[in-house]
Amino acid sequence: MGDHMRLQGKLAIVTGAGSGFGAGIARKFAAEGARVIVADINADAAAMVASEIGGIAQACNVADRISVERLRDAATALGPVDIVVNNAGVTHLPTATENVSEADFDRIFAVNMKAVYLMTLAFVPDFKLRGGGNILNIASTAGVSPRPRLSWYNASKGWVITATRSLAVELAPFGIRVNALNPVAGETPLLKSFMGEDTPEIRAKFLSTIPLGRFSTPEDMGNAACFLCSDEASMITGVAMEVDGGRCI
Repeated sequence: MGDHMRLQGKLAIVTGAGSGFGAGIARKFAAEGARVIVADINADAAAMVASEIGGIAQACNVADRISVERLRDAATALGPVDIVVNNAGVTHLPTATENVSEADFDRIFAVNMKAVYLMTLAFVPDFKLRGGGNILNIASTAGVSPRPRLSWYNASKGWVITATRSLAVELAPFGIRVNALNPVAGETPLLKSFMGEDTPEIRAKFLSTIPLGRFSTPEDMGNAACFLCSDEASMITGVAMEVDGGRCI
């Protein structure tokens, strides 16, 4: 690999990196030469992934401003941050929209939306000073092609896509790129929540909606994230790239 490592010398933060897609992204970034700060609300999970990839674990509740500022301070102590991946996310169980509790709505708003705002506030000023930086938001095919009974989750991901496009235009003059990835559901801790229950029948029905016939994997997400956050993608900003086996077609 040597000279061909695509993120050599970069310092990256990945939120929700203790499991699922976030862990896949953190692993790929480390394999491509980045120093990775593995941020997760679950400190043990963050520590486990960080030790596996030679990264730095940081407990962080991305919906809490003080916690995000602590993450920023810990990160900037290690050097200038190059890449911020806003991956942490939650969903509500598939349910009639009028039965989604206010507590569930507030949690989705806090983790899927407000966290992106807080992370932007924390890291964009330094990106602007340095004339560069990369933000990658993990949205979802749910924000493009919503399914019933997940309305507030779908809406939160549509918000992420619009925020990504808007920030891309605003921050482009400062050399800052902002992109998103739209995975279809994957083999992650959220899969059961999306399906309501995990049975072979429900799985088969779900997979039948994906032309390539499989779920998104953490590796798929790591590969796509690595490309968008590398210099190979220096002309790409404001995209919400589907990593969904064709589901949105």
